[in-house]
Amino acid sequence: MGPRACLDSSGGAADGQLIFHLLLGLLLFQPGNSISQEPPTPKDRLPEIKQLFEAGRWNDVVQALPESPYLEADLQFYRGLALARMERWEEAEKTFEAGVLSYPRDARFLEELAGIAYREKQFARAKRYLRRSLAINPNDEYSNNFLASIYFLQDNLEAALKYWNLAGKPKLSDLAIEPLPKLNPLLLDRAFSFPRGSIWSRDKFLATEALIKSLDLFPGMRFDLEAQTDGTFDLQFHGNERSTWGATKWDGLFSLLRGLPYQSVYPEFYDLDRKGLNWRSLIRWDDQKRRVSTEIAAPMGENPAMRYRVYLQALNENWNLSNTISPGALAGVNLEKVIAGAGIQYVASGRWQWDAGTEYSYRRFRSPLGIPAGAAPFFKNGSAIVVRSGIHRSLIRFPEHRFTLDSSATGEIGDFFDEPPDKYGRIQGSLQAHWFPESRGDDLETRLSLHAGRTFGNVPFDELFMLGFDRDNDLWMRGHPGLRNGEKGNAPLGRSYVLMNAETDKSLYRGAFFTLKAGPFVDNGDIYDPSGYFGSSRWLWDAGIQAKFRVLGNFELILGYGKNLRSGQNSFFTTVFR
Repeated sequence: MGPRACLDSSGGAADGQLIFHLLLGLLLFQPGNSISQEPPTPKDRLPEIKQLFEAGRWNDVVQALPESPYLEADLQFYRGLALARMERWEEAEKTFEAGVLSYPRDARFLEELAGIAYREKQFARAKRYLRRSLAINPNDEYSNNFLASIYFLQDNLEAALKYWNLAGKPKLSDLAIEPLPKLNPLLLDRAFSFPRGSIWSRDKFLATEALIKSLDLFPGMRFDLEAQTDGTFDLQFHGNERSTWGATKWDGLFSLLRGLPYQSVYPEFYDLDRKGLNWRSLIRWDDQKRRVSTEIAAPMGENPAMRYRVYLQALNENWNLSNTISPGALAGVNLEKVIAGAGIQYVASGRWQWDAGTEYSYRRFRSPLGIPAGAAPFFKNGSAIVVRSGIHRSLIRFPEHRFTLDSSATGEIGDFFDEPPDKYGRIQGSLQAHWFPESRGDDLETRLSLHAGRTFGNVPFDELFMLGFDRDNDLWMRGHPGLRNGEKGNAPLGRSYVLMNAETDKSLYRGAFFTLKAGPFVDNGDIYDPSGYFGSSRWLWDAGIQAKFRVLGNFELILGYGKNLRSGQNSFFTTVFR
């Protein structure tokens, strides 16, 4: 019985192996279950397919090339083109997408997908396909020209020029300026500075834009390119030139009286003698902060790249330091100051410029009240001379995404006319990011800026930094009012600071008389002073909302609400900008 059982077991195993091999063989040799791959379509069909396509027999091309992932690249491409010619767009798109999957380094499929997306007005998709195509072949003329054309249609001239230049375009044949300004034509022509028949590069565009902005005569300007029959382009510049009374008498009157709520007027005269000379002034009769200032600025030697500035200023201000000087007490001072200065500005290119100047000042501190004896060096009377310089540089430009990152750095050295001389210095630096999230227009706009600065030596009180909202101060903490009962000095002061400002604006209304934008903001900063008399004990945080009214395209009125997140105090602020 035992041996028989062993024989039965062995025989069963042999039978099982035989059955297994028979089944495996059947599976391997069944036509539907073959593990071999279909061979690619032979390339020798290409002349036949090409002939059918050129003869306009697009349906025959599709019939000869049934849908298959194994089509050779040229045949797959002709199948997609034939479907597109018959306006079978969904099938064509599917064929080109299959081509991208099978031949990811063949840019033709991406270009055709971009064409279909463009036809359907899906410009964002079209741009993505073209950028992928250019990642494969950066110098492809068709893709560069196509992408540039889309950006041009979206009024993004800088991005258009970036890609047109890679395709050797656009060549300019002529310049037209509408409306014709009163400014000396030679001065404006030098701002454009391009020889006819040359390629207008992105760098030349940025330089032209910077030079025209430096003239401070065209607050709103636009560049257009008009194609000519010979393949060149005419450059058209549109800009309404500033004048003393603006486009209309009402325009000029609003500009003059825009500061009336702040007991101020702004007499301004532009393009005097057609030489680009601007004369701007401020007269403020507020009892707590009287101020008179005037300046003239003009190009040097009919060169828009070089500009000089001469200015005079006199002020009489009451400062209430009860909340900002330590130890806290009833404290204040009156400041009388006269300033005379001059400087030059040079626009080196569209990406950077520098300026330098010198300034004489005389200050007198009157009626000091509650000022600690140890803080007396801040309130020194007398004359001083300052030499300052600055550089402004565009660090990053992503015109495709409408994003820029700019930087600036300034420094100054001052010297009091004392025996021995008493010197001081100040340095500041900033980064400013600017982004339009949408592909065209300014319906949505975001700004982020970072600032830092410090002083050296025995800096006078009026040269301290201040973090707060004051119309004479550019370091804003919009939840910290800079005025108290109309007097200055309510916001934190100090010798060194860091500051961050972030804001987003959404367009709410556009009309012939004014436009309205509104949005939230966040301010964060710290200011400190080694003397212990000034500074903030901790970081400052403000948040709020603001509305911006642009009136007649001439000046901007800002109304805002800010909240000090540390103390919980609320504040309302207003200001006006040219």
